[in-house]
Amino acid sequence: MTAAATARIAFADGTVLRGRSVGAVGTVGGEAVFNTGMTGYQEVLTDPSYRGQIVTMTYPEIGNYGINPEDMESDRAQVAGFVMRQCCDAPSNFRSRESLADFLRRSQVIAIDDVDTRAITRKLRVSGAMNAVISSEDRSDAELVEQACTLPSMAGLDLASGVGTTKPYEWTEASTRASFGSEVPLIAFKRQPHIVAIDFGIKRNILRLLSASGFRVTVVPATHPAEAIAKLAPDGIFLSNGPGDPAAVTAGIATVKTLIAGDVPLFGICLGHQILSLAYGARTYKLKFGHRGANHPIKRLKDGAVEIASHNHGFAVDPKSLPAGVRVSHVNLNDQTCAGIEHESKKQFSVQYHPEAGPGPADPLYLFQQFAEHVKARVG
Repeated sequence: MTAAATARIAFADGTVLRGRSVGAVGTVGGEAVFNTGMTGYQEVLTDPSYRGQIVTMTYPEIGNYGINPEDMESDRAQVAGFVMRQCCDAPSNFRSRESLADFLRRSQVIAIDDVDTRAITRKLRVSGAMNAVISSEDRSDAELVEQACTLPSMAGLDLASGVGTTKPYEWTEASTRASFGSEVPLIAFKRQPHIVAIDFGIKRNILRLLSASGFRVTVVPATHPAEAIAKLAPDGIFLSNGPGDPAAVTAGIATVKTLIAGDVPLFGICLGHQILSLAYGARTYKLKFGHRGANHPIKRLKDGAVEIASHNHGFAVDPKSLPAGVRVSHVNLNDQTCAGIEHESKKQFSVQYHPEAGPGPADPLYLFQQFAEHVKARVG
Protein backbone atom coordinates (compact mmCIF):
# COMPACT_ATOMS: atom_id res chain seq x y z
CA MET A 1 0.00 0.00 0.00
CA THR A 2 1.46 3.33 -1.07
CA ALA A 3 1.87 6.24 1.31
CA ALA A 4 -0.97 8.75 1.02
CA ALA A 5 -2.90 11.36 2.95
CA THR A 6 -5.23 10.19 5.66
CA ALA A 7 -8.98 10.35 5.36
CA ARG A 8 -11.84 9.84 7.79
CA ILE A 9 -15.40 8.64 7.62
CA ALA A 10 -17.69 10.08 10.29
CA PHE A 11 -21.16 8.73 10.97
CA ALA A 12 -24.18 10.50 12.38
CA ASP A 13 -24.01 8.28 15.48
CA GLY A 14 -20.60 9.78 16.37
CA THR A 15 -18.39 6.97 15.08
CA VAL A 16 -15.23 8.15 13.28
CA LEU A 17 -12.86 5.80 11.40
CA ARG A 18 -9.47 6.75 9.98
CA GLY A 19 -7.94 5.38 6.81
CA ARG A 20 -6.13 6.28 3.60
CA SER A 21 -7.34 8.84 1.08
CA VAL A 22 -7.52 7.12 -2.32
CA GLY A 23 -9.71 9.55 -4.22
CA ALA A 24 -10.16 13.26 -4.61
CA VAL A 25 -9.30 15.70 -1.83
CA GLY A 26 -12.34 17.18 -0.13
CA THR A 27 -15.33 16.49 2.07
CA VAL A 28 -18.63 14.91 1.03
CA GLY A 29 -21.73 13.67 2.79
CA GLY A 30 -24.43 11.17 1.92
CA GLU A 31 -26.39 8.14 3.04
CA ALA A 32 -23.98 5.33 3.98
CA VAL A 33 -24.93 1.95 2.47
CA PHE A 34 -23.10 -1.29 1.69
CA ASN A 35 -22.83 -3.52 -1.38
CA THR A 36 -21.95 -7.21 -1.08
CA GLY A 37 -20.78 -7.77 -4.67
CA MET A 38 -17.37 -9.39 -5.16
CA THR A 39 -17.05 -7.73 -8.57
CA GLY A 40 -18.80 -4.90 -10.37
CA TYR A 41 -17.30 -1.92 -8.54
CA GLN A 42 -17.14 0.13 -11.75
CA GLU A 43 -20.82 -0.51 -12.43
CA VAL A 44 -21.60 0.48 -8.83
CA LEU A 45 -19.59 3.69 -9.10
CA THR A 46 -21.32 4.76 -12.32
CA ASP A 47 -24.88 3.57 -11.55
CA PRO A 48 -27.15 6.68 -11.25
CA SER A 49 -29.20 4.81 -8.62
CA TYR A 50 -26.34 5.45 -6.16
CA ARG A 51 -26.60 9.23 -6.47
CA GLY A 52 -26.33 10.80 -3.01
CA GLN A 53 -24.93 7.69 -1.33
CA ILE A 54 -21.61 6.71 0.21
CA VAL A 55 -21.07 3.08 -0.80
CA THR A 56 -19.07 0.62 1.30
CA MET A 57 -17.89 -2.48 -0.58
CA THR A 58 -17.87 -5.51 1.69
CA TYR A 59 -15.45 -7.55 -0.42
CA PRO A 60 -11.95 -6.90 1.02
CA GLU A 61 -10.03 -5.99 -2.14
CA ILE A 62 -11.51 -3.65 -4.72
CA GLY A 63 -9.93 -2.46 -7.96
CA ASN A 64 -7.90 -5.55 -8.86
CA TYR A 65 -9.09 -5.58 -12.50
CA GLY A 66 -8.94 -1.83 -13.00
CA ILE A 67 -11.28 0.44 -14.96
CA ASN A 68 -12.29 0.33 -18.62
CA PRO A 69 -14.65 2.41 -20.80
CA GLU A 70 -16.89 -0.53 -21.70
CA ASP A 71 -18.16 -1.11 -18.16
CA MET A 72 -19.47 2.41 -17.54
CA GLU A 73 -23.19 2.40 -16.69
CA SER A 74 -23.44 6.16 -17.27
CA ASP A 75 -21.16 8.93 -18.49
CA ARG A 76 -19.51 9.57 -15.09
CA ALA A 77 -19.15 8.42 -11.50
CA GLN A 78 -22.42 8.86 -9.60
CA VAL A 79 -21.71 7.89 -5.98
CA ALA A 80 -21.22 10.57 -3.33
CA GLY A 81 -18.30 8.67 -1.78
CA PHE A 82 -16.61 5.27 -1.80
CA VAL A 83 -15.32 3.07 1.07
CA MET A 84 -13.05 0.01 0.81
CA ARG A 85 -10.96 -2.28 2.99
CA GLN A 86 -8.17 -2.18 0.41
CA CYS A 87 -7.97 -0.40 -2.91
CA CYS A 88 -5.71 -2.31 -5.30
CA ASP A 89 -2.81 -0.11 -6.44
CA ALA A 90 -1.69 -2.40 -9.30
CA PRO A 91 -4.62 -3.74 -11.34
CA SER A 92 -4.07 -6.66 -13.71
CA ASN A 93 -6.51 -7.25 -16.56
CA PHE A 94 -6.19 -6.99 -20.34
CA ARG A 95 -9.24 -4.69 -20.46
CA SER A 96 -7.94 -2.26 -17.83
CA ARG A 97 -7.17 1.29 -18.96
CA GLU A 98 -6.51 2.90 -15.57
CA SER A 99 -6.41 2.08 -11.87
CA LEU A 100 -9.41 2.53 -9.62
CA ALA A 101 -7.59 5.21 -7.59
CA ASP A 102 -6.79 7.17 -10.76
CA PHE A 103 -10.43 6.93 -11.84
CA LEU A 104 -11.65 8.12 -8.44
CA ARG A 105 -9.32 11.12 -8.50
CA ARG A 106 -10.16 11.97 -12.11
CA SER A 107 -13.87 11.67 -11.35
CA GLN A 108 -13.60 13.81 -8.21
CA VAL A 109 -14.93 11.01 -6.00
CA ILE A 110 -13.83 11.27 -2.38
CA ALA A 111 -12.85 7.79 -1.22
CA ILE A 112 -11.22 6.01 1.71
CA ASP A 113 -9.65 2.60 2.26
CA ASP A 114 -7.74 0.87 5.08
CA VAL A 115 -10.86 0.92 7.26
CA ASP A 116 -12.77 -1.98 8.81
CA THR A 117 -15.57 -2.47 6.29
CA ARG A 118 -16.93 -5.40 8.32
CA ALA A 119 -17.51 -3.06 11.26
CA ILE A 120 -19.23 -0.53 8.97
CA THR A 121 -21.45 -3.23 7.49
CA ARG A 122 -22.42 -4.51 10.94
CA LYS A 123 -23.23 -0.95 12.02
CA LEU A 124 -25.51 -0.39 9.05
CA ARG A 125 -27.21 -3.77 9.41
CA VAL A 126 -27.91 -3.22 13.12
CA SER A 127 -28.68 0.51 13.13
CA GLY A 128 -29.87 0.88 9.55
CA ALA A 129 -28.57 3.07 6.73
CA MET A 130 -27.39 6.37 8.22
CA ASN A 131 -25.82 9.56 7.00
CA ALA A 132 -22.05 9.90 6.99
CA VAL A 133 -19.27 12.19 5.80
CA ILE A 134 -15.94 11.28 4.19
CA SER A 135 -13.17 13.88 4.41
CA SER A 136 -9.53 14.09 3.38
CA GLU A 137 -9.31 17.69 4.60
CA ASP A 138 -8.05 19.19 7.86
CA ARG A 139 -11.27 19.32 9.83
CA SER A 140 -12.08 18.14 13.34
CA ASP A 141 -13.93 14.93 14.05
CA ALA A 142 -16.66 16.91 15.79
CA GLU A 143 -17.21 19.06 12.69
CA LEU A 144 -17.56 16.02 10.49
CA VAL A 145 -20.02 14.28 12.83
CA GLU A 146 -22.06 17.46 13.07
CA GLN A 147 -22.17 17.73 9.27
CA ALA A 148 -23.36 14.11 9.04
CA CYS A 149 -26.12 14.86 11.52
CA THR A 150 -27.39 17.82 9.51
CA LEU A 151 -27.63 16.00 6.16
CA PRO A 152 -31.18 15.43 4.89
CA SER A 153 -32.69 11.96 5.05
CA MET A 154 -32.98 10.00 1.81
CA ALA A 155 -36.68 9.64 2.60
CA GLY A 156 -38.53 12.40 0.80
CA LEU A 157 -35.74 13.22 -1.67
CA ASP A 158 -36.58 13.34 -5.37
CA LEU A 159 -33.16 12.62 -6.89
CA ALA A 160 -34.51 10.86 -9.97
CA SER A 161 -35.94 13.91 -11.72
CA GLY A 162 -32.51 15.53 -12.01
CA VAL A 163 -30.16 12.61 -12.64
CA GLY A 164 -31.08 11.49 -16.15
CA THR A 165 -31.21 13.07 -19.58
CA THR A 166 -32.67 16.55 -20.09
CA LYS A 167 -33.82 15.95 -23.67
CA PRO A 168 -34.98 12.95 -25.72
CA TYR A 169 -32.46 10.91 -27.68
CA GLU A 170 -32.24 7.68 -29.68
CA TRP A 171 -30.22 4.72 -28.37
CA THR A 172 -28.82 2.20 -30.87
CA GLU A 173 -25.97 0.26 -29.19
CA ALA A 174 -26.94 -3.35 -28.52
CA SER A 175 -25.61 -5.86 -26.01
CA THR A 176 -23.97 -8.97 -27.48
CA ARG A 177 -22.85 -12.30 -26.09
CA ALA A 178 -19.25 -11.16 -26.51
CA SER A 179 -19.78 -7.93 -24.55
CA PHE A 180 -22.23 -9.18 -21.90
CA GLY A 181 -21.72 -12.96 -21.71
CA SER A 182 -25.37 -13.75 -22.44
CA GLU A 183 -27.93 -12.61 -24.95
CA VAL A 184 -31.68 -12.15 -25.12
CA PRO A 185 -33.40 -14.55 -27.56
CA LEU A 186 -34.62 -12.53 -30.55
CA ILE A 187 -38.32 -12.49 -31.40
CA ALA A 188 -39.39 -11.90 -35.01
CA PHE A 189 -41.54 -8.79 -35.42
CA LYS A 190 -43.48 -7.78 -38.54
CA ARG A 191 -41.99 -4.33 -38.04
CA GLN A 192 -39.43 -2.96 -35.61
CA PRO A 193 -41.27 -1.92 -32.42
CA HIS A 194 -40.63 1.49 -30.88
CA ILE A 195 -39.94 1.59 -27.13
CA VAL A 196 -39.97 4.81 -25.10
CA ALA A 197 -37.73 4.51 -22.02
CA ILE A 198 -38.39 7.03 -19.25
CA ASP A 199 -35.03 7.94 -17.73
CA PHE A 200 -35.15 8.17 -13.94
CA GLY A 201 -31.41 7.32 -13.88
CA ILE A 202 -31.18 4.59 -16.49
CA LYS A 203 -28.21 2.23 -16.74
CA ARG A 204 -26.59 1.77 -20.13
CA ASN A 205 -26.86 -2.01 -20.10
CA ILE A 206 -30.63 -1.76 -19.81
CA LEU A 207 -30.62 0.25 -23.03
CA ARG A 208 -28.21 -2.20 -24.66
CA LEU A 209 -30.52 -5.12 -23.81
CA LEU A 210 -33.62 -3.28 -25.02
CA SER A 211 -31.84 -2.65 -28.30
CA ALA A 212 -30.65 -6.27 -28.44
CA SER A 213 -34.28 -7.36 -28.04
CA GLY A 214 -35.02 -5.85 -31.46
CA PHE A 215 -36.49 -2.56 -30.35
CA ARG A 216 -35.96 0.97 -31.62
CA VAL A 217 -35.38 2.87 -28.39
CA THR A 218 -36.12 6.51 -27.58
CA VAL A 219 -35.03 7.77 -24.15
CA VAL A 220 -36.98 10.66 -22.62
CA PRO A 221 -36.44 12.70 -19.42
CA ALA A 222 -38.09 11.75 -16.13
CA THR A 223 -40.23 14.88 -16.38
CA HIS A 224 -41.46 14.18 -19.93
CA PRO A 225 -45.29 14.50 -19.82
CA ALA A 226 -47.58 11.66 -20.81
CA GLU A 227 -49.00 13.65 -23.74
CA ALA A 228 -45.53 14.09 -25.26
CA ILE A 229 -44.80 10.38 -24.80
CA ALA A 230 -48.07 9.48 -26.53
CA LYS A 231 -47.06 11.63 -29.52
CA LEU A 232 -43.98 9.39 -29.96
CA ALA A 233 -46.40 6.51 -30.69
CA PRO A 234 -44.65 3.90 -28.53
CA ASP A 235 -45.32 0.21 -28.92
CA GLY A 236 -44.00 -0.30 -25.40
CA ILE A 237 -42.93 1.82 -22.45
CA PHE A 238 -40.00 1.16 -20.13
CA LEU A 239 -39.61 2.67 -16.63
CA SER A 240 -35.98 2.82 -15.51
CA ASN A 241 -34.07 2.47 -12.29
CA GLY A 242 -32.98 5.58 -10.39
CA PRO A 243 -32.06 7.10 -7.02
CA GLY A 244 -33.93 8.57 -4.08
CA ASP A 245 -37.38 8.15 -2.58
CA PRO A 246 -39.88 6.87 -5.19
CA ALA A 247 -42.82 8.57 -3.48
CA ALA A 248 -41.11 11.95 -4.01
CA VAL A 249 -41.05 11.53 -7.81
CA THR A 250 -44.52 13.04 -8.09
CA ALA A 251 -44.27 14.15 -11.73
CA GLY A 252 -43.14 10.69 -12.82
CA ILE A 253 -45.92 9.00 -10.85
CA ALA A 254 -48.52 11.29 -12.45
CA THR A 255 -47.14 10.53 -15.92
CA VAL A 256 -47.22 6.76 -15.36
CA LYS A 257 -50.72 6.97 -13.90
CA THR A 258 -51.88 8.40 -17.23
CA LEU A 259 -49.89 5.89 -19.28
CA ILE A 260 -51.23 2.79 -17.51
CA ALA A 261 -54.79 3.80 -18.37
CA GLY A 262 -54.00 2.73 -21.93
CA ASP A 263 -53.09 -0.65 -23.34
CA VAL A 264 -49.42 -0.10 -24.29
CA PRO A 265 -47.18 -2.85 -22.79
CA LEU A 266 -45.08 -1.56 -19.90
CA PHE A 267 -41.99 -2.90 -18.11
CA GLY A 268 -40.31 -1.36 -15.04
CA ILE A 269 -37.08 -2.07 -13.18
CA CYS A 270 -36.22 -1.02 -9.60
CA LEU A 271 -37.35 2.62 -9.17
CA GLY A 272 -39.54 2.05 -12.22
CA HIS A 273 -41.15 -0.86 -10.34
CA GLN A 274 -41.82 1.38 -7.36
CA ILE A 275 -43.19 4.24 -9.48
CA LEU A 276 -45.52 1.84 -11.31
CA SER A 277 -46.78 0.53 -7.97
CA LEU A 278 -47.35 4.08 -6.70
CA ALA A 279 -49.21 4.93 -9.91
CA TYR A 280 -51.52 1.97 -9.19
CA GLY A 281 -52.19 3.51 -5.77
CA ALA A 282 -49.90 1.29 -3.68
CA ARG A 283 -47.46 2.48 -0.99
CA THR A 284 -43.69 2.27 -0.67
CA TYR A 285 -41.56 2.29 2.48
CA LYS A 286 -37.89 2.66 3.37
CA LEU A 287 -35.99 -0.53 4.14
CA LYS A 288 -33.73 -0.66 7.19
CA PHE A 289 -30.50 -1.06 5.22
CA GLY A 290 -31.67 -1.92 1.71
CA HIS A 291 -30.64 -4.64 -0.73
CA ARG A 292 -27.38 -4.05 -2.61
CA GLY A 293 -25.41 -6.94 -4.06
CA ALA A 294 -25.20 -9.47 -6.88
CA ASN A 295 -26.49 -12.69 -5.32
CA HIS A 296 -29.96 -12.23 -3.84
CA PRO A 297 -32.42 -15.13 -4.26
CA ILE A 298 -35.79 -14.34 -5.86
CA LYS A 299 -38.77 -16.69 -6.06
CA ARG A 300 -41.04 -16.50 -9.11
CA LEU A 301 -44.47 -17.23 -7.73
CA LYS A 302 -46.15 -18.60 -10.86
CA ASP A 303 -43.95 -21.71 -10.95
CA GLY A 304 -41.79 -21.59 -7.80
CA ALA A 305 -38.54 -21.15 -9.75
CA VAL A 306 -35.71 -19.42 -7.89
CA GLU A 307 -33.42 -17.01 -9.67
CA ILE A 308 -30.33 -15.20 -8.44
CA ALA A 309 -30.37 -11.47 -9.14
CA SER A 310 -28.51 -8.23 -8.56
CA HIS A 311 -30.09 -5.58 -6.35
CA ASN A 312 -29.68 -1.91 -5.55
CA HIS A 313 -32.55 -0.32 -3.68
CA GLY A 314 -33.37 1.20 -0.31
CA PHE A 315 -37.16 1.28 -0.65
CA ALA A 316 -39.76 -1.44 -1.24
CA VAL A 317 -43.41 -1.79 -2.24
CA ASP A 318 -45.93 -2.72 0.42
CA PRO A 319 -47.69 -5.73 -1.16
CA LYS A 320 -50.75 -5.29 1.08
CA SER A 321 -51.38 -1.92 -0.53
CA LEU A 322 -51.60 -3.21 -4.11
CA PRO A 323 -55.06 -2.70 -5.62
CA ALA A 324 -57.36 -5.40 -6.96
CA GLY A 325 -56.17 -6.59 -10.34
CA VAL A 326 -52.48 -6.22 -9.53
CA ARG A 327 -50.61 -9.10 -7.92
CA VAL A 328 -47.17 -9.87 -6.55
CA SER A 329 -45.18 -11.91 -9.09
CA HIS A 330 -41.82 -12.31 -7.31
CA VAL A 331 -40.65 -12.42 -3.68
CA ASN A 332 -37.19 -11.80 -2.21
CA LEU A 333 -36.36 -14.96 -0.26
CA ASN A 334 -34.02 -13.16 2.14
CA ASP A 335 -36.77 -11.12 3.76
CA GLN A 336 -40.00 -11.92 1.85
CA THR A 337 -40.29 -8.39 0.45
CA CYS A 338 -42.11 -7.73 -2.82
CA ALA A 339 -39.70 -8.27 -5.73
CA GLY A 340 -42.10 -7.94 -8.64
CA ILE A 341 -45.68 -7.18 -9.65
CA GLU A 342 -47.89 -7.77 -12.67
CA HIS A 343 -51.27 -6.56 -13.83
CA GLU A 344 -53.76 -9.38 -14.16
CA SER A 345 -55.40 -8.18 -17.38
CA LYS A 346 -52.92 -5.74 -18.97
CA LYS A 347 -49.40 -6.25 -20.30
CA GLN A 348 -47.82 -4.30 -17.43
CA PHE A 349 -45.19 -5.73 -15.09
CA SER A 350 -42.13 -4.73 -13.10
CA VAL A 351 -39.39 -6.12 -10.86
CA GLN A 352 -37.51 -4.67 -7.91
CA TYR A 353 -34.17 -6.17 -8.95
CA HIS A 354 -31.79 -5.73 -11.91
CA PRO A 355 -32.07 -8.32 -14.72
CA GLU A 356 -29.60 -6.29 -16.81
CA ALA A 357 -26.79 -6.38 -14.23
CA GLY A 358 -23.35 -6.76 -15.67
CA PRO A 359 -21.38 -8.20 -14.09
CA GLY A 360 -24.15 -10.13 -12.44
CA PRO A 361 -26.36 -13.22 -12.77
CA ALA A 362 -28.11 -13.78 -16.10
CA ASP A 363 -31.04 -15.73 -14.58
CA PRO A 364 -33.57 -12.87 -14.98
CA LEU A 365 -32.80 -12.05 -18.64
CA TYR A 366 -36.08 -13.75 -19.57
CA LEU A 367 -37.84 -10.58 -18.43
CA PHE A 368 -36.63 -8.73 -21.53
CA GLN A 369 -37.97 -11.58 -23.67
CA GLN A 370 -41.27 -11.42 -21.76
CA PHE A 371 -41.51 -7.70 -22.54
CA ALA A 372 -40.75 -8.41 -26.22
CA GLU A 373 -43.49 -11.04 -26.33
CA HIS A 374 -45.97 -8.54 -24.87
CA VAL A 375 -44.99 -6.01 -27.51
CA LYS A 376 -45.25 -8.63 -30.28
CA ALA A 377 -48.82 -9.38 -29.21
CA ARG A 378 -49.53 -5.72 -29.93
CA VAL A 379 -47.58 -5.12 -33.15
CA GLY A 380 -47.37 -8.61 -34.64
